[in-house]
Amino acid sequence: MTRRFLPLMLGLLAWLVPAAALAKLNVVATTPDLAAIAREVGGGDVHVVALALPTQDPHFVDAKPHLALELSKANLLLLTGAGLEVGWLPTLLTGSRNPDIQPGSPGYLDCSGLVSLLEAPTTKVDRSQGDIHPQGNPHFTYDPRRVEAIAVGIGKRLAGLDPGNKPGYFARTKSFVDGLRAARGRWEARLAKARGSKIIAYHSSLIYLADWLGIQVVEHVEPKPGIPPNPSHVAHVLQVARSDKVSAIVQQSFYPSSTSKLIASKAGARFLNIPGYPNFAGGQSYAAYMDDLVARLAGALGV
Repeated sequence: MTRRFLPLMLGLLAWLVPAAALAKLNVVATTPDLAAIAREVGGGDVHVVALALPTQDPHFVDAKPHLALELSKANLLLLTGAGLEVGWLPTLLTGSRNPDIQPGSPGYLDCSGLVSLLEAPTTKVDRSQGDIHPQGNPHFTYDPRRVEAIAVGIGKRLAGLDPGNKPGYFARTKSFVDGLRAARGRWEARLAKARGSKIIAYHSSLIYLADWLGIQVVEHVEPKPGIPPNPSHVAHVLQVARSDKVSAIVQQSFYPSSTSKLIASKAGARFLNIPGYPNFAGGQSYAAYMDDLVARLAGALGV
């Protein structure tokens, strides 16, 4: 009799265990880089989803219903902030009908508030200046020094939302930071001879990478952020590339490459197309992504 009813009793006990004791925190990140960091810090206590694909320009993500559905189930929303997602995230937040992740709630973490931002305008800006971000440049995850602060901020927020698993969040945060510092040493040593090198970027998105590594971004293929290049600006960029003896034209893969390739070929510079974000869905970590980026950059700069 006992053997007959044992499976039923075990099933009943499992049903009686509070759902919160078994559930993982649902974390939604707007971009794959934040998702990759959250996955390492959260470990088995979280389920992480990225709204943007690695192949998408994060300024222009379609606010599709399935993304609002992901947000409706979220306990924590991680966004880059500084206006990066302003064109699409507010619509999704409204559609999610989830009060736990609205601005000002514990489930809403604007990661731009965790770091110091570069290129913050000192005068009034408007749309005639292109895609200018009034708070500062939002492409800060190309600097692992700032990513360290982001990981700590995410770990603290996860621990606050899920205090029962606080020791695990803090231990994984420490492990992530320790690993990142060790990797930084390798990356900086690999690119030490590149300090002072001059590059041209497509969009104003490599300023933090340049600041970290001591590389100079002397011009952009876009005449203004978010504005496609015109013939007169292309001629200007080519002149700069030649006169400054630019080593490489560097851009993320979600931007059109034909103009950059043309400038590189005529200026005798290398063209480097880099993945914009880690392949989060494929399991790529932030450190693995940066390993690849550093190797590509070293090749393009000839070091």
